[in-house]
Amino acid sequence: MEKRYSEYTVEELRDEVAKLKEKAQKAEQMGNVSEYAIYERKVQMAMAYMLNPEEFNSGEVYEIEEDPGHTFRINYINGVFAWGHRLNLLGQSLEKEEAVPLSVLGKRKS
Repeated sequence: MEKRYSEYTVEELRDEVAKLKEKAQKAEQMGNVSEYAIYERKVQMAMAYMLNPEEFNSGEVYEIEEDPGHTFRINYINGVFAWGHRLNLLGQSLEKEEAVPLSVLGKRKS
């Protein structure tokens, strides 16, 4: 049975990320878009476990990596996920609450 990312050491997580990035690159070269997307999501999850959730704060707004049209306002943190709302360029909240891995959040907005 495989270990969960929460049971990995930081070194094991780094190794896993490297392996997943290599697999994603191969999938991209082969033109397998869906397989590439799966590996990229796994990379995001593994990287989320290398972050300290205490460095992210409820009520704060963060950039979203690879989505320059939106920011993310955190309502609360649960494990390695931030729950909250995407905001458009005007700062308007999109309707539904969602969870994103902490690893997809970028710089905190002032």
